[in-house]
Amino acid sequence: MNEFDAIRRRYAEEIRIKANLRSEALVTAFANVSREHFLGPGPWQIINPANRKFPVTEVADPRHLYQDVLAAIDPARDLNNGQPSYLAFCLDSLDLHPGDSVLHVGCGLGYYTAIMAEVVGPAGRVMGVEIDPDLASRASENLAHLPQVEVVHTDGGGDDLGPWDAILINAGATHPRAVWLESLRPGGRLILFLTAAVDDSGMGRGGALKVKREGQGYTARFISSVSVFHCLGCRDEQSNLRLREAMERGGWRAVRSLRQESHEPNETCWLHGDGFCLSTLLVPMDH
Repeated sequence: MNEFDAIRRRYAEEIRIKANLRSEALVTAFANVSREHFLGPGPWQIINPANRKFPVTEVADPRHLYQDVLAAIDPARDLNNGQPSYLAFCLDSLDLHPGDSVLHVGCGLGYYTAIMAEVVGPAGRVMGVEIDPDLASRASENLAHLPQVEVVHTDGGGDDLGPWDAILINAGATHPRAVWLESLRPGGRLILFLTAAVDDSGMGRGGALKVKREGQGYTARFISSVSVFHCLGCRDEQSNLRLREAMERGGWRAVRSLRQESHEPNETCWLHGDGFCLSTLLVPMDH
């Protein structure tokens, strides 16, 4: 084991502890994938999640990246590579297995796309979707060595991109898109950041929702709170208002299902939207 193998292994163990990871394959992926490969040459601007500042590292030393810190992608737009422990928690919640097909909407420069590709292996398939043309181009270059990965420049919400075992929407939406739900295979899992805008900063606050297609519908539960950039093309004003009101009322931990069938709003509806409802009802299971 060389020096950087040991550094990445310590980093992966830190992520395991902070995110309480269940998946050994995911820990191994964090130890194997080179973060610096996806961020370009240093020096890098490291962001302390506590104060959100961008001090530049003193030297272009990749060891600075193997901590649970944010790394700037574009400081002018406040874009960063994401906090490893939080994204690891979300990936762990996707329950990835070798051979799975995975859709990653908002893939950025492709680092976490590569982590997922490492977990699903060469028999799996991963599609990274990125709406920013520069990021999409760089992600495509960064991931070119992985034959099971494809990068597409689109918003990820308007096209039928095929059936998936798992989907990660790595940006804030005001509502689930029907295409995401319909693209899940039986047993398929979706992690969706549902966020309401409170100002014009381009950031939203809300919750990370885990949806699973099983039985006669979709189970759904919030797994954490989240603050994240908007998912362009996946937001509208009325949905934002309804979601913000629901979040202000509280009770989001009582959500148990996502309903698509038409029904009148009632006391079981935590968030009754257009074409979907986050409900406190359980999903009927097949027998």
